[in-house]
Amino acid sequence: MRTVAELLAGSGLPRLEARMLLEQAARIGRTRQSTWPELEVPEADAARFDALVARRLAGEPIAYLVGVREFFGRDFHVAPGVLIPRPETEVLVEFALAHLPPQARCLDMGTGSGAIAVSIALERPDTDMTALDVSPAALAIASGNARDLGARCRFLLSDWFAALEAGETFDLIASNPPYVASGDPHLEQGDLRFEPPGALTDFADGLQAIRLIVAGAASRLRPEGWLAIEHGYDQGEACRTLFAAAGLERVATLHDLAGLDRVTVGQRA
Repeated sequence: MRTVAELLAGSGLPRLEARMLLEQAARIGRTRQSTWPELEVPEADAARFDALVARRLAGEPIAYLVGVREFFGRDFHVAPGVLIPRPETEVLVEFALAHLPPQARCLDMGTGSGAIAVSIALERPDTDMTALDVSPAALAIASGNARDLGARCRFLLSDWFAALEAGETFDLIASNPPYVASGDPHLEQGDLRFEPPGALTDFADGLQAIRLIVAGAASRLRPEGWLAIEHGYDQGEACRTLFAAAGLERVATLHDLAGLDRVTVGQRA
């Protein structure tokens, strides 16, 4: 049998990734791996580790291999049916938490793993949280995350606003829609090769979904309600133009930790 140290050294992966995969394959925690590097790993567990390593070396995202990704201080279950939550999206959550009034109604459009909706619901349990997605697989993962983390959310299968009741309005609408333009070379690089295309690109110019959300938000926002949309680093100006044309006020673009345009916000008069 091979030892923990031998498996890690022979993986060809960065140390942290190898440790994560060994924990997944053999249920040997990373602290124990460091403390007992001479521990022998059963052959069945070592074989599972080898298989995970091979998939990672082929480019498969580490989040899909271990089944979780940390977001806003919590572990969210992820699978190939949903976009992997990213730190940049925390900018959107932080804005929502800062601008939701007490006893607010909030809508998360295109919820994916539920990271945005569940995080808001847990940080602000007084919020009436609704999350929607067009993918049944994504909604299953999102509702599972809400259940596991103890968040109170309503989930709807919906093509954007379609499934909402007539006259239903919100204090804040948040969305991380598909915003990568069709043909963008990034779609063929890194983790994006394995993530669901419909969660990444609108198969158009990258602004199609954003246009639909902005156009529909006017009738779904309460007076002084906010719209907040995540977008690409080079889409801030275009989003501000769309928000202003829709009659939203106090339009601004927020930056992520890298200083890049990431979330555009606007308020209904």
